[in-house]
Formats: sequence, C-alpha cells, structure tokens
Amino acid sequence: MSAVDGTWTWRRTWAQSIAHPGRLALATALLLASFAGLWVLYQVQPLPMSDIAVYRAEGAAAATGGDLYGFTVTKWNLPATYPPFAALLFIPTTWLSLGTLKVVCVLVNAALLALLIHLSCKAAGLRRAAHTAPFLLAATALGLWLEPVFQTFVFGQVNLALTCLVLWDLSRPDGARFKGFATGIAAGIKLTPAIFAVYLLVTGRVKAACTALAGFLVSVLLGWLVLPGASIEFWTRRMFETDRVGKVWIVDNQSLQGLITRVLHQPEPGLLWAVPALLTAAAGLWAARRIFLRRGLDGWGVLCTAVTALLVSPISWSHHWVWCVPLLIALAAHTKRNPWRKVLLAAVTVAFTARTMWIVPHTGDLDLRVSWWQQPFASPYPLLGLALLAAVGWWTRRPPVPPGGGLPAPRAAREPVSPSRAV
Repeated sequence: MSAVDGTWTWRRTWAQSIAHPGRLALATALLLASFAGLWVLYQVQPLPMSDIAVYRAEGAAAATGGDLYGFTVTKWNLPATYPPFAALLFIPTTWLSLGTLKVVCVLVNAALLALLIHLSCKAAGLRRAAHTAPFLLAATALGLWLEPVFQTFVFGQVNLALTCLVLWDLSRPDGARFKGFATGIAAGIKLTPAIFAVYLLVTGRVKAACTALAGFLVSVLLGWLVLPGASIEFWTRRMFETDRVGKVWIVDNQSLQGLITRVLHQPEPGLLWAVPALLTAAAGLWAARRIFLRRGLDGWGVLCTAVTALLVSPISWSHHWVWCVPLLIALAAHTKRNPWRKVLLAAVTVAFTARTMWIVPHTGDLDLRVSWWQQPFASPYPLLGLALLAAVGWWTRRPPVPPGGGLPAPRAAREPVSPSRAV
C-alpha cells in the first residue's frame, strides 16, 4: 500500500513485476498453457461461437437497412433478440471475416476477463491484488475454465463486456460524474442491467438512478433515430416474445423459471413461476438494500442485485452467470483466518466449475423429465443464487453494534466499512 494515500499504484505494480520476474514468468506460462488447452479443445470440437455470427448479422442488417428481426443464422436458426441500439454497436463486426472475428472475439474476451478480475478485486477491497500483474495473469488463466466464462468464449457472447461496464460504473464513488450512465447504456444493449438502476434508487442514490435512466433513454433514442422501423418493432412486439430467445425448460436456462419448469415437469409454469419471481425480485432488492445500508458493502449490494436479475429473468443461460467472477473474489476477500469460509469458497468454486447441468440427461425433452435427485445437478446456479440471497438476509438481520456498545450510528455518520473489515 502507498504510505501517502493508501492506494496501490500502477508504478508499484511495475516495480513488483520487475522485483519478482519469476512470478511473472510463471503466471504468463500458466496463461499460455490455458490458451493452449483451449486451442486443443477447438481442434477436437470446434467452438461454434454462434452468437458472434448473430451479432455480425445484426450489424449487417443495421448497416444495410435490412430486416433486423426477420433473419435467422447458423444451423440453429438463431434470430436477433437485442434492441436496435445493440445492432448499431455490432456494425464494426461486419468489417472482418467471420473466421477473423472469432479469433478477435477470443482475445477480446480474454482481455475483458482480466479487466473483470481487476475491477472485482478493487470492489472487494483487494487493491494490491487488483494491480499485481502475476496475480491478474494467473487468475485469468484459471478463470477461463469457470463454466459461465468458458461458455462465453464458446458462444462468442458479450456478457463479460456488459459485466465490466456495470461493475466499473457502480464501483465508482457516489457523486462521481455521470455515475449510472454506463449502466443505462448496458441496459440499452441488453435489458437485464436495468435492474441496477432500481438498486441505485432503493439505496437512496436518486441522482445516479436518474442518470442510468438517462443513459438508457439515450440508447433508445439513438436506435430510433437510425433504425426507426426496427425500434418500433422491438419495443412494441419483439421484446415480449421470450420464445425467440429459446426454450425456457432446457438445462441451459439457469434462471428461476428454468428451475421451476424442470421441477414441475411443465414447459409453461405460468403463475407458478410469476409469483415466485416477483417475490424473489422483492427479496433480492431488499437484501441488496439492507447489506448496503447496514454494512456499507456496496459491492455485495451490486452482487445481490446481479443474482436477483439472473434469477428473475425468464431466461438466464449459464454463460450469463459470469457474475461468478466478482462473487468468488468477494468471497475470497473474507476467508482470512476462517477455515469455514475457505470451505465455502471452495464449494462455490466447484459449483461454477463442475458443469453438472451438462451431465444430467438433457437430449431432446429429457430436461423436463429430470428425476428429483438430479434436480440440484440440473439447476446449480439458481439454487446457489437463492442460497446467497438467503444468507445475506440472515447475516444482515441485525445492524452492527459499535465496539463501545449502545445504539449503532446512522450510516451517513459512520466511517465507511471496508470489505476486509466488515466480516
């Protein structure tokens, strides 16, 4: 730590890398070995990267004035499902061949994974690790094999980019210029990040919430100005057609609705999903608000909000759960001198690495006939998300008592709680 301002600087990062060249070389070798393993897998089973083909087709439709929501691509007949604003951002993908684009996508996602680890460490209070090159390289090498991250590489998805955008924006100090705007832009690309504006609102940061709304409206306006017909079509019809995204009951869907459909063996659970989803949304935002107000842990509030979004969204593919990266780092920040928390961290890491949803029978409609004892293996992420929200609610059931006893001071009057000292 810097003795002057308590921050870890990039100058110290460079100095440490030079002072310990062996660690840097070892971490670099681990990263190269990880990419080599990915290349070997590609030789055995080529990565489809189907979503990047959809993005490229969206960009082409936006650039040429084609029917944005009328085409399908790849052998799976995948349509466009994002707002028109996203299609505008995908126009540069048309400047490259599909083969070159896939290579670029892998490299960009690797860089975004490293950035996400950096941002997650800062949010968890691990500022030294956040600016330590050997750690970032080694963590990137290992993080690539987390199932949600790996699936993001497999499909060529944008999840890592959106998660970085939201985490960077929300981890900035309250009062920072245009805080919330980037979150609104993320919601304009993919609707689910809009829940973070609600989190800002319920935690009393009205200005940031309004800024997020402004960012979202800017994205909608830009989409309408360039693609007016597609904008009207999306906002009046396409955004409500969840069947365009995929079947909700397959094991790929790790949302609350996916869990319920597989437990009930019903492809359309209706109110049996809608009511629990509403209750989960309220409970998740309540837990996020309480951990922010009672513990001062904004990072954990953001994580609770992210998990809530993933649970209540009609479809949350397994690769949407890349929020596991900041979750695991936040858990790691609290394991010091506590063996039980180390066990918890190991268990959560295994849950996001084991790929149990792909082990259960899921060919055809077998997803709807999963036996009772296979249900936890078919839906590990929603069960883990529900457990996380319940644990946060239990942990924050009482406000912290000051060291001297007596009533706790109001949050605004207390010194901000450091994540490393909070638990």
